[in-house]
Amino acid sequence: MSAGHAHGGLGATYVPGDSPVHRLEPHTKLVAVLGFALVVVLTPVHAGWAPLAYAAFLGLLLVVAAVAGVRPGRLLRGLVVEVPFVLFAVLLPFVSRGPRTEVLGLSLSENGLAAGGSILAKATLSVLAATLLAATTDPRALLRGLERLRMPSVLVQILGFMIRYADVVGGELRRMRVARESRGFRARHLGALKVLGPAAGSLFIRSYERGERVHLAMLSRGYTGRIPTGPVAVVGSRSWALALSLPLAAAAVLTAGSLLG
Repeated sequence: MSAGHAHGGLGATYVPGDSPVHRLEPHTKLVAVLGFALVVVLTPVHAGWAPLAYAAFLGLLLVVAAVAGVRPGRLLRGLVVEVPFVLFAVLLPFVSRGPRTEVLGLSLSENGLAAGGSILAKATLSVLAATLLAATTDPRALLRGLERLRMPSVLVQILGFMIRYADVVGGELRRMRVARESRGFRARHLGALKVLGPAAGSLFIRSYERGERVHLAMLSRGYTGRIPTGPVAVVGSRSWALALSLPLAAAAVLTAGSLLG
């Protein structure tokens, strides 16, 4: 399987570059993003200074994006995965109990507004941090980073195959769609599920059979449960300090808010 597959599917999220952020070792960036997300989650929901802290966190992310050369449009596209959280946050002020307030003629729960706003802010900041990580780290390097952080090898290999074969399965799905449409099929009503259901089952069976063939090919080449990797590079304290500057700056904002708020 060629490495190019990684750039045709999930690898499309990567933005090639040579910025200081791109040059950081992937496992240091993973630790930095996890640390930043932890600080964001620990920010008190009902604190009066919380909105200012969220704004400061967003400013930190925008600084990192500017240094990495990641454009705002790329960050906004990454927020698509947040849509379910947005819908949940929008519903909270309407369904939550407790004191209510009038906003634009609508009776909304004060607790729901605070909880919904907090969920929206925390989810947005965490997704933006993850988007920056994906935009500045090649998927294969990201897998090496997970391995260096001692993630179980089996899970790393599963993620690796998922990245490699996502576009292969997507291509199979597109060919099946073209075949259906060439026979006059159009999914315009619920009755189309009678056709789409078996098609989904067929796609699963084809993917499973492909996976079996790949596994047999790997066994014939001496696969023993681990994929050999190259030598592990030593990461200096300067690289760690640069990577951790984001969560440490966020922690400083949180500490200042707790002490001064």
